[in-house]
Amino acid sequence: MRPILFALFAFLSAAVRSRAAMQLEIFALRHQLAVCQRSLKRPRLKPADRLLWAWLARLWPRWREALVVVQPRTVIAWQRRTFRDHWTRLCRSGKPGRPQVAKEVRVLIRRLSSANPLWGAPRIVGELGKIGIDVTKATVEKYMVRRRGPASPTWMTFLRTHAAEMISCDFFVVPTVKHQVLFVFLILMHHRRRVLHFHVTPNPSARWTAQQIVEAFPYVDPPRFLLRDRDHIYGPAFNQRVTALGIEQILTAPRSPWQNPYVERLIGSIRRECLDHVIVMNERHLKTILRSYFSYYHGWRTHQALDMDAPDRRAVHPAGEVIEIAEVAGLHHHYERRAA
Repeated sequence: MRPILFALFAFLSAAVRSRAAMQLEIFALRHQLAVCQRSLKRPRLKPADRLLWAWLARLWPRWREALVVVQPRTVIAWQRRTFRDHWTRLCRSGKPGRPQVAKEVRVLIRRLSSANPLWGAPRIVGELGKIGIDVTKATVEKYMVRRRGPASPTWMTFLRTHAAEMISCDFFVVPTVKHQVLFVFLILMHHRRRVLHFHVTPNPSARWTAQQIVEAFPYVDPPRFLLRDRDHIYGPAFNQRVTALGIEQILTAPRSPWQNPYVERLIGSIRRECLDHVIVMNERHLKTILRSYFSYYHGWRTHQALDMDAPDRRAVHPAGEVIEIAEVAGLHHHYERRAA
């Protein structure tokens, strides 16, 4: 700051000097400046010096002729930096830009776009508006999940969409106390894991199996697809009945029970939870046991695939005394609340 004050004092004193004295002083100052430039590699300038030259560059058209300490482009850079710093301070005085979108809203936008791959940004904007969240289309496009290819649902969504139109059937055998082998035929609805029909016989045939399909849908329209294996029990009579009902058959590959997973899992549950713990006397006894188990299975047994609900949609009891009720002759129990 002191050199600037000295320069200002010299400017004021030059107003009262003669022209010859001013020229001699300028000559002496330029000589000293030349000596300093030879002895110093780079002069050290302070912010006040830069501010002075930026001010002179705006007021004095011939400032470039008098400048020898630095390059003119350096002074121009100082002026631009001063301009930029000025507007930076003004912008930082308040909150710049749009208000920040809440984290919960950003997470919800990603959740909606992931769960509904066929929805675009306008559809998500409308859905959010129905739950009281007002956002713009640009905001949704910024935070929604990006996909490389065309929109496609997940395999789980695809299977759930078609589950209501699919059933599967299969046989399993049960030995009796007299070493007789009984055959149990099951028809399972994939949608709610409901057992639509079952029957027991010691001597299954293609005609008997075809009749079970007819008895499974006495008053309702049958589903569209039937998943089964390639057992020879499903003969021409069975195929004719299924075709007459308008059902399309889907056959699994040979020796591939994993391709019919729903009914195979049901058969495993029947064995583990019921038949492995009893001795079957005869055909009538087996029907009674299975009927009791399926009553428990439909009304009270929870399933992970159904979000821990039963096939018949088990009600929630929020209050009351908890009581225990035996099912399947005491093999299982269900619990509910009874009002006091």
